[in-house]
Amino acid sequence: MNSSIYIILAVVIIAGFVWYLYNTLIVTKMRVSEAFSQIDVQLKRRADLIPNLVETVKGYAKHERELFEKVTKERASLVSAKGAMEKASANNQLSETLKSIFAVAENYPDLKASQNFMELQEELSDTENKIAYARQFYNGMVMEYNTKLKVFPNVFLARFLNFKEAEFFGTTEEEKQPVKVSF
Repeated sequence: MNSSIYIILAVVIIAGFVWYLYNTLIVTKMRVSEAFSQIDVQLKRRADLIPNLVETVKGYAKHERELFEKVTKERASLVSAKGAMEKASANNQLSETLKSIFAVAENYPDLKASQNFMELQEELSDTENKIAYARQFYNGMVMEYNTKLKVFPNVFLARFLNFKEAEFFGTTEEEKQPVKVSF
């Protein structure tokens, strides 16, 4: 009778341990999803600000039409992007193009003095900072989740239950190259 109590106790302890590991993996996976949704929120905020910025700048720089068309196209790419890598790539392309708009502003002193432009530039700058923070937070959560998938004894349960690693929100080598702005 004593041995059956020990067997039941061992089964309960093992089941409790597996339950704890599973819940830990699920909670961490949900944190990764929540962190990615925060990136989406900030990217949407930026995508909503861009048309206002473009219209403000257009009024001052009519001959820079090609640049504005590129911003509009890349904004659409960002809005329609799926997955972490595609969103990261679209985000980085749009960021590079936005730098060109601010370079255009440098050539038009009246534009820099425009209250609308200054407010939009400040909002966009604030949004860029929030995107950077959201990306950093997301990548931290991905690192935590991926680490939990690989450490002992989680690795066995994760494989058995088919948990997959999450993708980092990163950049490609060509996106890290310096921006060249010319007029």
